Amino acid sequence: MRPKDERAELWDGARSGVQAAQDVFNADEAGDIGSVPNVLPDLIHGAKVVYTDIGHAGPKGTFSRFVAGSTKVDGLAKLLQSVTVKPLRPLLNELRLTKSDAELMCMRQAGSVSGAVFTEAMRNAHRSEKQLWADLGYGFKTQGLDGEAYVPVIAGGLNGLSIHYVRNDALLDPDQMVLVDAGGEYGGYITDITRTWPIDGRFSDAQRDMYDMILAVQQSCISLCREDADMSLDKLHRIAESGLRNGLKDLGFDMSSDALETLFPHHVGHYIGLEVHDAPGQSRTGRLRENHCITIEPGIYVPENERWPERFRGLAIRIEDSVRVGKEKVEVLTATAVKDARDIEDLRG
Repeated sequence: MRPKDERAELWDGARSGVQAAQDVFNADEAGDIGSVPNVLPDLIHGAKVVYTDIGHAGPKGTFSRFVAGSTKVDGLAKLLQSVTVKPLRPLLNELRLTKSDAELMCMRQAGSVSGAVFTEAMRNAHRSEKQLWADLGYGFKTQGLDGEAYVPVIAGGLNGLSIHYVRNDALLDPDQMVLVDAGGEYGGYITDITRTWPIDGRFSDAQRDMYDMILAVQQSCISLCREDADMSLDKLHRIAESGLRNGLKDLGFDMSSDALETLFPHHVGHYIGLEVHDAPGQSRTGRLRENHCITIEPGIYVPENERWPERFRGLAIRIEDSVRVGKEKVEVLTATAVKDARDIEDLRG
């Protein structure tokens, strides 16, 4: 977090900049994007610090030509030579990380409805990935959400071994599991959920053993999503790795060499909000604070080769929830999506 006096200076500068922009545009007869070369110099003149990430190559319109300049030092680059330039993205990320009450209202709505739609999907039998995808999308919209937050993963059987599988058009085998990573959007804010369940509604012994182990790790990590636990995303990841490594050993896996990197090839969580992976570029080492929103999503993906216990080969299970970090308590935004193995089986009666 920035010192209070620095943040106050930033906001004072922002307010002054907005007023200056209004004055300039009110005085400018054109008032369109073509007037940028005439407007920006007056805004920048006298500024001590300019926060910007612009200046990259792009379409060569009036605005982009002015921003990028030519082979000579001109355009925005020339104007900025007399001021201190700082990157804008870190400042925007800081604003995006801590959610306001209004933002949390949107995320709670997205999470609650999305979770309920997941539970209904687990209750019903589906013949194909495409049918399951259609049911989820229909549920999000008819239950009051704006639609899908992203292209989902609907991965039956071995398709779940592909972390970012989005073809979503295969038939579902009743003897296998389906991994579903999806979520709805409300008011511009998203939710992110993954559930994995047996397509026929009943866990085999191997499926249940692996599922229960991953769920225990996930619940342990979620319980630490509190400001008073002094956690970061990277700390949570190391805790997840330790829990998964020990759990896999207990299930008979040889965890030597690069075993865990193969079986758990992604991070345990990320920030969420306006985007699925929110605050892009934000460090995972920063301390989690109240009203930060993140995902917790441990998963195990067992390739079909002789290195791994035969009864688990080809199994792909991930369990993910969206959570709000509290000072002393954790709020699971997607708690309406059932995830206990017995509860999942009970949905089919």
